[in-house]
Amino acid sequence: MPPRLAHPKIRTEHLDRRALIYIRQSTPMQVRDNIASTARQYDLARRAEQFGWPKDHIHVIDQDQGHSGASAVGRDGFQYLMAEVGFGRAGAVLSLEASRLARSCSDWCRLIEICGLTDTLVIDEDGVYDPTQYNDRLLLGIKGTMSEAELHWIRSRLLGGKLEKARTGQLRSRLPTGLVYDPAGQTVLDPDEQVRQSLRLVFDTFEQVGAALGVVQYFAEHRLQFPTRHYGGSRDGQLTWRTLDHGRVLAVLHNPNYTGTYVYGRTKARNVVVPGEEPRIKGRTRAVVAEDWPFVIHDHHPGYITWEQFQRNQRRLLDNCTADHQERHGALREGAALLQGLVLCGRCGRRMTIRYMDDGKTPLYECNQLHKQYGEKTCQSLRGDRVDEAVVRVFLEAMQPAQLEVSMAAIDQISEQARMADRQWELVVERARYDAELARRRFQAVDPENRLVARNLERDWEARLAEVERLERESTARPALSTRLVDPSERAQILALARDLPSLWQAATTTQVERKQLLGFLIKDVCLTRGDTTIEVAIRWRTEACTALNIPRPKRSCDARRTDPAALARLRALAVDTSDSRIAQILDREGFRSGTGRPFTTNIVKQLRYSYSIPSGCPDRPALCGDGHRADGRCTASVAADLLNVTVSTIADWCQSGLLDGIQSTSHGPWWIRLTPETIARLRKPARRSWTRRSAS
Repeated sequence: MPPRLAHPKIRTEHLDRRALIYIRQSTPMQVRDNIASTARQYDLARRAEQFGWPKDHIHVIDQDQGHSGASAVGRDGFQYLMAEVGFGRAGAVLSLEASRLARSCSDWCRLIEICGLTDTLVIDEDGVYDPTQYNDRLLLGIKGTMSEAELHWIRSRLLGGKLEKARTGQLRSRLPTGLVYDPAGQTVLDPDEQVRQSLRLVFDTFEQVGAALGVVQYFAEHRLQFPTRHYGGSRDGQLTWRTLDHGRVLAVLHNPNYTGTYVYGRTKARNVVVPGEEPRIKGRTRAVVAEDWPFVIHDHHPGYITWEQFQRNQRRLLDNCTADHQERHGALREGAALLQGLVLCGRCGRRMTIRYMDDGKTPLYECNQLHKQYGEKTCQSLRGDRVDEAVVRVFLEAMQPAQLEVSMAAIDQISEQARMADRQWELVVERARYDAELARRRFQAVDPENRLVARNLERDWEARLAEVERLERESTARPALSTRLVDPSERAQILALARDLPSLWQAATTTQVERKQLLGFLIKDVCLTRGDTTIEVAIRWRTEACTALNIPRPKRSCDARRTDPAALARLRALAVDTSDSRIAQILDREGFRSGTGRPFTTNIVKQLRYSYSIPSGCPDRPALCGDGHRADGRCTASVAADLLNVTVSTIADWCQSGLLDGIQSTSHGPWWIRLTPETIARLRKPARRSWTRRSAS
């Protein structure tokens, strides 16, 4: 029986209630390693018994083992303690020190306030405190403040040491795949040759295609995989080969460690309130711009690329993103617009967007930012096929002096990339052979009598051999790109073709992406300004030199379908004394065509006369002739009948039989007759014969 301890602040009403022993360690590692501290906290139950609490009134609360005291959120034991105190069921709260109960002043002061309202004592190693008394409450408040300050000092000291190691490049962190720590703790390239080749192939492919998705497509086309070296845990240091995806390519390209540069502070964490069923505070990580990285140490370790190439890659990746900023070029695509991402508006200076006409092939360059953002009119819209042709013509002329050098560099780059792809396949087969040999040694090392183990090892060996056979078969069936590209005869043919760059440019095998990439190598931007009849084109080269062009504007659709003014003038002259059908024959014979490119017809002539208000001296309808006579000397059938003292039907019969010179513009149409004095004298009747209707009787 432990000796009884008497204390004047502990009264009978306190002993009648429960004594709550609160036990907590901040992390699971402290629970595992700090055994003495845990034992001291559990020993508080004996201390409560010494103060007079019976064993059945002593309750130990240890649910919060491994939880930080920085907040009450997630600490079920502390929440239970607060509830018991609030209901007045606790006579005293025992803890080793104030920091065990709470590291936050708000949680500590709330507990002390509730203890004061319910007359609950607070007991630690230093003494017994009654929160209802001012001096004890003041002392408890100071202890809570010191506990919170202690947590701040600990964090500051740890963070200071961490930053000091980061300043000298000695702070170790997880390295990306392709870099490892050697036994001396120095960062070196991964000793696995296949891993190094995979990283180099990613950077070289991006240098060529200029887009992260293009790297993914290249790996998928050649059926290549990308490694992941595990860090920490039971699989520490192991390699896993998976299909390369877009996110992984971006992670590799954005990581400055591959340049041999030590960087600390690429991300920053901040606490945010997460809405939910209960208040929760969670850390959120955000990226820090490169200019604000606190510690950057160049040439800290070996790298795969240079710092200059890394920065060039970052600019290219940023330029490929157009979702949040319309001033970027965007990734190259297969569309017909060759100046994608290069065109600027000559009026407002904004980057112009692209859309296509109904055929899907003719590009239109539009500056519609004012319309999209402010509802104003579109700045300007230009048809782009002629602009593309003019820029390409200037580009090919500028490329003439350097064609051979560019061709040689391109061939060497493609050959090197193909050689690396072939090497990757060789390393894949080599690794599979090593795994098979390792499985063989494991099988041979086991006791033959131990069939329980031998059967599994034999099965694994057979699977490894089958994998080697499959990879060798695929590698044999796959064409060797490097051998094909460096063939001397093909190299000579490519160089011969490269000397004629226009032919290579127009070749069906040259894609739109490749053409756009070539233009982007030399041209920085192209400024377009639409005039009344021309388009002003200002080409700014990468050297900041500028070339100005003026190309004629393409006709509007209405102007393109408009009839030639010369044909209209000829029609106007013929309309004085020529019929519409005759005009159509004359215009067609003279080589004129309508606005749509068709031969002239009577209906087209009539439509043109109507549209341009051209009167006809030889109309086809008698009603349009006031006196019944046309400009070509012909008269209507009724006028001829009056002159010859016959009926209109007789005139029609004479025209059909050839007695009269008559013409019809259409079948069953009105007759137009040419009368001469000789014809009138020959066919005129002395008097017109009248006809009477015979009666029915």
